[in-house]
Amino acid sequence: MSNKRVWHRLTSLRHQRFVGRSDEISLFKSILSEKFLQIQILYIYGAGGVGKTTLLQEFSHICTQENTPVIYIDARNIEPTPDSFLNAIKLNANLSLTDNLLDAIAQCNSHYVILIDTYETLQPLEDWLLQIFLPQLPENALIVLAGRIGQNKVWRTDPGWQALSRTIELRNFTKSETRNYLTKCQIASLHHESILNFTHGHPLALSLVADVFVQHDTQDYTQDYKFDLQSLAATDVVKTLLSQFVQEVPSALHRAALEVCALVRLTTETLLAEVLGLEDGYELFDWLRGLSFIESASLWIFPHDITREAIAADLRWRNPERYAEIFSRARIYYIKRIQQTNNEELERALFDYLFKSQHVRHFFVWQDKSNLVTDSLRETDKSVLLKMVAVHEGKDSAKIAAHWLTKQPNSVLVFRENQDGTPLGFMMLLALHSASVEDLQLDPATQAVWNYIQHQTPLQPQEKVSFCRFWMAFDSYQAVSRIQTLVYIKLFRHTITTANLAFLFIAIANPNFWEYLCTAAETPLLKQAYFTVGGRQYGVSGCDYRVISSINSMMQLPEWILAMNPNLSNVNYTTSIESSVVINQSDFTEAVKQALRDFIFADALSNNVLLNSRIVINRIGINSQTSERIATLQLILQEAMESLQKSPREAKFYRALYHSYLHPAGTQEKAAEILDVSIATFHRHLKAGITRVTEILWHQETQCEE
Repeated sequence: MSNKRVWHRLTSLRHQRFVGRSDEISLFKSILSEKFLQIQILYIYGAGGVGKTTLLQEFSHICTQENTPVIYIDARNIEPTPDSFLNAIKLNANLSLTDNLLDAIAQCNSHYVILIDTYETLQPLEDWLLQIFLPQLPENALIVLAGRIGQNKVWRTDPGWQALSRTIELRNFTKSETRNYLTKCQIASLHHESILNFTHGHPLALSLVADVFVQHDTQDYTQDYKFDLQSLAATDVVKTLLSQFVQEVPSALHRAALEVCALVRLTTETLLAEVLGLEDGYELFDWLRGLSFIESASLWIFPHDITREAIAADLRWRNPERYAEIFSRARIYYIKRIQQTNNEELERALFDYLFKSQHVRHFFVWQDKSNLVTDSLRETDKSVLLKMVAVHEGKDSAKIAAHWLTKQPNSVLVFRENQDGTPLGFMMLLALHSASVEDLQLDPATQAVWNYIQHQTPLQPQEKVSFCRFWMAFDSYQAVSRIQTLVYIKLFRHTITTANLAFLFIAIANPNFWEYLCTAAETPLLKQAYFTVGGRQYGVSGCDYRVISSINSMMQLPEWILAMNPNLSNVNYTTSIESSVVINQSDFTEAVKQALRDFIFADALSNNVLLNSRIVINRIGINSQTSERIATLQLILQEAMESLQKSPREAKFYRALYHSYLHPAGTQEKAAEILDVSIATFHRHLKAGITRVTEILWHQETQCEE
């Protein structure tokens, strides 16, 4: 008869499958190896599914191998009371309920390890643990606490607990750990990259994907099996991940806040309030910041990658209309920021906006680039930059670069690690309208671009032409990198902030690679302007901003339009309108009233005559689609309503509009109650607000030129 139980097999199999966490294992073993424990509390925290329970199981296995007494408690199974807590430990330690737990631990001839999982459920008990239970433990006791939230303030500020405890934040597997795990699961290496891209090294996601392979026998596939959270959204994979990330959402508004956080790149309190239509987003922002899978920075928060993608995929599958609405509101917010901010804040807004275009996203590095310093050209930089050009493009290009460094030194931006650092990369944005004919003809690139311009509508005296002649990183040239990303953000910023910009051109060493981004950004490849230097052909992309403004080109990034309109295949959404129409004042007034009533309903706005008005066409462009005009009309209406806040007399009109259209209270009676005014007063304020918004928009309409 066998004395072994299933538990022994489970323990063995778990140990065999265990990978990674070498630092955590080394720390645990080093603590146990000490004759007298220097650390009494090991505190482990991390997001749901990141592997806390698995790590505790491995700790238990180590203790068993070392003949160290160990017990494991899952706090979900006990009440957060002192008696329930103590009784659970006694039962797991094979003690009777009348035995003295502390004496039993003290009488042990070795260390005694207590592993407590899901520690966050014991928060109501934490004061008792810190003040009574833990201080009374014998010195040979090691307590390992694992939960979703970090230590509270007492742990971090009490000098005693600071010295006796160690904190570990558990994160996703590294790439090598992920591949090691997949190998142990007997998943062929040709599948590893797509699984890594899908899971971002999240342990639970890896386990679920491995199970998908087993169920579908995909390890026999000869081609790489592509994983996509969107296609798996309706399966148990995403459902299980979400149950780990979000165990309990307090309200529908909290869920909406979580969805916004998943869909935008960085969430601020202001963004959250505007997208959700709230006057104050502090409470929701503070709640989000406390979630285990949310990272916090100085001014914003963002979710872990796998969490972001799981929530977004689930929402798009479950409620595509809600997904589209959040995108639409976010675009209004970003476009407004882009139009109203400058300098670094403008670049941040551009960066956040581009992030939401899924395919364009692959052409940028999304890590924080705050450690890169943008600087002007210094005399000591010139030799470094010319060497950089020579290495990547050859001596002929370096000679041309030297010429332009002399002629237009102010056209160069240098990127450094810090203010005193050597250049890591640079960009040269030439002002062709200021260059002499001789200079233009000396460089095959500027000559080709200038020849292209001669075949377009003639330049007016005040119009400008910019040409990003050279741009590169020292180590990666023009490949996707943090410097390349910053170059493109600088170019987007240049198109928005440069008055009378007629053309922007960009020289590109590998035009085939960048073609999608160029097309999406309305700066298509211009084969007529391609040029050759040193026997190597270079591509050129460009845009005539007299035809389409930079804001309009950004608003037409394809993924934004698709995301905001789940029924985009409907011809009503894709029809282009040739020109604006003249609307008389009476019809215009009625259209504004109807547009306000339909403000949050994109489908209803699709039939509003204001989509053909001059104020919309001048903002979005003649060849725009209905979906783009709807978003533009919403932005124009919101701007007009918000402008009333500037006047103390009209601020009350804005509040009535806000609770009627921007963030409807449900009924006018409810809105009046929120504003603490009579229903008659509310009606008067609302009517006055509609009248003022109509006057503002009619004035704009009549001032527009065809």
